[in-house]
Amino acid sequence: MTDEELMRRALDEARAAAALGEVPVGAVVARHGQVVAAAHNTRETGRNATHHAELLAIDAACRALDGWRLWECELFVTLEPCPMCMGAILNSRIPRVVYGAPDAKAGCCGSVVDLAALPFNHHPRVEGGLLEAESAALLAEFFAALRARRAEQKALGIPTAWQLRKARRAAAQAEHKEETP
Repeated sequence: MTDEELMRRALDEARAAAALGEVPVGAVVARHGQVVAAAHNTRETGRNATHHAELLAIDAACRALDGWRLWECELFVTLEPCPMCMGAILNSRIPRVVYGAPDAKAGCCGSVVDLAALPFNHHPRVEGGLLEAESAALLAEFFAALRARRAEQKALGIPTAWQLRKARRAAAQAEHKEETP
């Protein structure tokens, strides 16, 4: 598969994330041009801060290839990796990372900081901008819809999912305090 085909596969994963209400980021680990693993964000549905597309794809690739060194693999991801994901990229020895849209808030391939340029023992080659417009549009559409949905909920007096979770936690803590002598 070509780089563009692999990034389009990552975009398919990002669309799957959006369909679940997740931030639309998708990742593909390829070896010799063939997909080894693909994943998308599941932080909300999995209720786990580490469920980024890159980490899930790297984990699946390690399992598929029966090893933690992915030195023959490449990572294609729709959004510039964050510090956590860049750490996994460095530790798994992925030699090449290709991303779509830059991330001005958390990107660690040059937008905020360039972790690949620091004196670690591994230095992946990083290429940004492949299908950037399509990746950025998917994110922009998702967040525009999310803001509109939240504004509508606020106008109707409907609590957000975050507010409901916060209320449940507060109730559970209050119940625990009552039970504790």
